[in-house]
Amino acid sequence: MSENPERAAKIAELNDQCRRGRNGLITLSEAVSTLKPADQAAIYRLVRDFNTFTPDNNPYGERDYGSFEYQGELMCWKIEYYAPDLHYGSEDPSDPAQTQRVLFIMYMVER
Repeated sequence: MSENPERAAKIAELNDQCRRGRNGLITLSEAVSTLKPADQAAIYRLVRDFNTFTPDNNPYGERDYGSFEYQGELMCWKIEYYAPDLHYGSEDPSDPAQTQRVLFIMYMVER
């Protein structure tokens, strides 16, 4: 668990907002982007509604990663923290003014 639970909780809330399309960019891997729009939408709904966080996939309490199965394929998503210009990492992911979140959705093993 995080050394600072309050900071981790703030980051987790911002990450939940990002997964729900409220404060970040969404990027699909090339393989996911070639799927039919209906499949892309279904996968995004699974990411948006993901709530199966455990100590294994959420060791720092930030809710920045998840994996799931879609039509027999293992999928995952990961939120990364960048500076607002997207050139460097964020200095403080708990501060929305200093952070641009990017949600990556991909196959666990690219096809």
